[in-house]
Amino acid sequence: MEIAVLGVDLGKNSCSVVGLDASGRVALRRRLHRDGVLKLATSLPGCVVAMEACCGAHHLGRRLREVGHEVRLMSPEYVRPYVKAQKNDDRDAEAIAEAATRPTMRFVELKSETQLDMQSLHRARDRLVAERTALINQLRAILLERGITVPQGRRKLEVYLDALLAEERIALSPRTRLLVEDQRAEWRELDRRIQAFDDEFAAQARTDEAARLLTTIPGIGPLNATALVAAIGKAETFGRGRDLAAWLGLVPRQMTTGGKPKLLGISKRGNVYLRKMLIHGARAALPVLAKGETPLGGWLRGLLARTHQNVAVVALAAKLARIIRAVLHSGQRFEMQAATTS
Repeated sequence: MEIAVLGVDLGKNSCSVVGLDASGRVALRRRLHRDGVLKLATSLPGCVVAMEACCGAHHLGRRLREVGHEVRLMSPEYVRPYVKAQKNDDRDAEAIAEAATRPTMRFVELKSETQLDMQSLHRARDRLVAERTALINQLRAILLERGITVPQGRRKLEVYLDALLAEERIALSPRTRLLVEDQRAEWRELDRRIQAFDDEFAAQARTDEAARLLTTIPGIGPLNATALVAAIGKAETFGRGRDLAAWLGLVPRQMTTGGKPKLLGISKRGNVYLRKMLIHGARAALPVLAKGETPLGGWLRGLLARTHQNVAVVALAAKLARIIRAVLHSGQRFEMQAATTS
């Protein structure tokens, strides 16, 4: 039995496996444990092993590549059109195998263990930031119920709470005061843990060459740089002609009305976390860049004169994404050019 393409539908415990021969006919159907997939693949000669890019796919893909197979990972949305009626695990595996044979299919690059480790750290930090935000909102609600309003801003609330808890006579009951003190201590602990992650990312950005190049771009700090390197690796992983801004969903959708194209909101495809980080970086860098006597500064000033600031922020984030790809592809530091006077 010669298998040309092995399609694997990954599950938490069991996986469906379908093997296609050289003519594309189904020659093998199995339902195996995750460990059984590796044992089956080890007994087969080198072939194409196709999977959806989901949890555990990169680890299994590296193991399969070590035993001589060609691993092809695909986005689940690209596999969906090949699923036949009455969807089940076996038909999913067959669709995965069939989609992997398409000449126009886009594949996901296998991530290294270092990249996955860095992504895990970013997810853990993002969870802590969400917990801190929820805690701050709850503190504001508790104070507001007692008629105490605090100006917007995390730092302003922090200063106000320190002054409020330092007073002996405040408009809080003893039990509520203990609750606020406890939540303030929890807030400080979250700040400490988040700062520990930030220090680790800064150290990683100093040692990683790609991350160090990215930090030369305005609006890209150690946090953004390490997240980008962990997610995309090298620029070559996008293939020739691929657009990082489009991959992150930062380009506007278009609608034609009356023969004229009209720009709509951004597509919001791709990695939500990276898109959020790029937009935050662009928002922080916009005021400084818009004042500079550079081509980028002139473009931003013209954009701000005719559109809303939030639209300009997203447009700058899209431009930063294209600069990131150029920097990774060339391997050179970003240098801001001065504006030419005519």
